[in-house]
Amino acid sequence: MAYLSLTRLLAKLIRLVTILLVLTACVSAPVQEMSDARQAIYSAEVAGAAQYSPDTLLAAQRLLQEAQTRLETGAYDDARHHALDARDEAIKARERATTIHSPPP
Repeated sequence: MAYLSLTRLLAKLIRLVTILLVLTACVSAPVQEMSDARQAIYSAEVAGAAQYSPDTLLAAQRLLQEAQTRLETGAYDDARHHALDARDEAIKARERATTIHSPPP
C-alpha cells in the first residue's frame, strides 16, 4: 500500500515539474530573438541602409531599443515581439539598400 502511495506521489511530482518546465520555457528571455535583430541591423548597416533606406533602418533600431526596454522590465513576450519586428524591419532595410545600391546586371 505504501508503495502505491509513493508511486502516485512521484507521478504527481513528475507532472508538476514538467508543467513548471513548460511554463518557464514560455516566459524565458528572448535572447535569440534579440541577437537575431542585432545581427540583422548590423547587416543592414553594412549594406548601406543608413544611406539607401534610412527610415526603415531607424524603425528597426527603435524597435530593438523598445525590445531592450521591455526585456529590462521583464515583459519578455512584448520584448520578443519587438525584437522580431526589429529583425523584419532590418531585413527590409538591407534588401532595399541592396536593391538600390546594386545596379542591375
